[in-house]
Amino acid sequence: MEGKGDLEIKKHVAPAIGIDLGTTYSCVGFWQHGQVQIIPNDLGNRTTPSCVAFTDVERLIGEAAKNQVAMNPACTIFVQNDMKLWPFKVINGTSNIPKIVVTYKGEEKQFTAEEISAMILAKMKDVAEAFLGKLVEDAVITVPAYFNDSQRQATKDAGYVAGLNVLQIINEPTAAAIAYGLDMINDITCETNVLIFDLGGGTFDVSIVTIDGNGKIEVKAVAGDTHLGGQDFDNEMVDYFINEFNRKHKNDIKANTKAIGRIIRAKFENLNAGMFTKCIETVEGCLRDAQMDKNNIDEIVLVGGSTRIPKVQELLQDFFNGKELSKRIHADEAVAYGASILAAKLRGETNQKVQNLVFLDVTPLSLGVEIADETMSVLIPRNSGIPTTRSKSYCTSVDNQSITSFAVYQGERIRAEDNNWLGTFEVAVPLAPRGKSKVNVVFEIDANGILSCSGVEVTTGLKRKMVVTNNKGRLSSEEIDNMLKDAEKYRLEDQEFKKKACARNTLENFIYDVETKIKTIDKGLKNKIHKEDLQKFEDAMENASQLLNRREIAGVNEYEMMLNQLQALCVSIISKIA
Repeated sequence: MEGKGDLEIKKHVAPAIGIDLGTTYSCVGFWQHGQVQIIPNDLGNRTTPSCVAFTDVERLIGEAAKNQVAMNPACTIFVQNDMKLWPFKVINGTSNIPKIVVTYKGEEKQFTAEEISAMILAKMKDVAEAFLGKLVEDAVITVPAYFNDSQRQATKDAGYVAGLNVLQIINEPTAAAIAYGLDMINDITCETNVLIFDLGGGTFDVSIVTIDGNGKIEVKAVAGDTHLGGQDFDNEMVDYFINEFNRKHKNDIKANTKAIGRIIRAKFENLNAGMFTKCIETVEGCLRDAQMDKNNIDEIVLVGGSTRIPKVQELLQDFFNGKELSKRIHADEAVAYGASILAAKLRGETNQKVQNLVFLDVTPLSLGVEIADETMSVLIPRNSGIPTTRSKSYCTSVDNQSITSFAVYQGERIRAEDNNWLGTFEVAVPLAPRGKSKVNVVFEIDANGILSCSGVEVTTGLKRKMVVTNNKGRLSSEEIDNMLKDAEKYRLEDQEFKKKACARNTLENFIYDVETKIKTIDKGLKNKIHKEDLQKFEDAMENASQLLNRREIAGVNEYEMMLNQLQALCVSIISKIA
């Protein structure tokens, strides 16, 4: 077993990891011996529920959190698109940042979505460190392809709070394409058009990717819906059961967290027919954006647990005229697999075949600025390859204007305010009649899909630059620093609780073993034990039982002292009758 000192020495040789931060489940992997290895968690599972719970005594993450949700719904946090179905409380915090309210160790606590995501990322980091025996620092994290700029930045912030150096944010279907591309690279002799159909628990993405025999993986178009996934199919069933029960029994069962209903497949398919159709319509839209016909698609790759729904496969296969659906890569692990390949490539830890791979991604949504007529002037159209830099010149709209203000938006609507506002920057301009002063606006998107903007007044050269952080609902550096401190505090609390639980279990197991052996001990041998020694031992066993039966978990020292006392009494008794 390696100690902390060993970890400190080896921390710089820990491989980079790839994390699929999923809506319902998360997965982590790394590159080793020429291939990706998906890392099992402490229960041996290769995926971990994206779920965090708070109780009177501890914080739970993963299976432990999910398994107690029925008993503790108000303090169990998971991703749920429909606010009506949130069992936990959400309030509007400072700077309009939503905060989740829970009770933890008897006190009310408030957490941002980034903090909850950071807890899940920290769990995946712990899973990797436990497996590797080394401290992990570098990671590639995946996001749905249709995440906007602020959602990507929030994910990067969450990684930072979790103690990770985020090498890159990558789109989930692009990660899956990397996994598929590496698997197929030896079989591809010419350009192959691949459609990645990624239907997970909470989001849906479609990507059309071209892979050639030289290792170039180029995303042609993406489409999707961040509010469509397996949970939405579940919600349709929940609503159906609630309405049916209410109709038959005039009783609302919404508050019953343990209510169960059964449904036949045909009814399930009928209830969700509209959403299934929406999936196919998204595929059609992606084909249009890629300027392709469905007959141009050579392979259809299924990713995400919800692609196992038979009706989804049936509709998709019918749309592509009976074409076989590829299940060559693991639906639940493909995204983490691809992220792990990219992480290793960025760190130079892979073989030459992977180092030769070239990934060309796209931005999912158009980016632009609001102009005088309140419309959005697009600088970077959706599905533009990234990283990229684009520029456009704008003139003043009124006489003697001293400042030109640029509101930056992301989206596909004509009217600027109907899109997602990312931020605003200003550029000083010389006083002049309208249309005479000109500002050159430059948009730059990095490999993470995160935008930087700058504006230069043409005649004076005055420049103003802004890395878009979307101040509306975004975290300040001070808030992120506070989250880091809180994350460390909770990590230490978790470690302390584990130590207490381990000491408690050791004492409990010792008592069980002793009681089992006492039942099998020879009566003659038992009679040799002095009554005084036996009474001392029985009293100590009673004290130990009372300690274990306490509602509050005791300290490590109390459990260890009790164990030492019992062990000493056992040794004393055995030495006298031996």
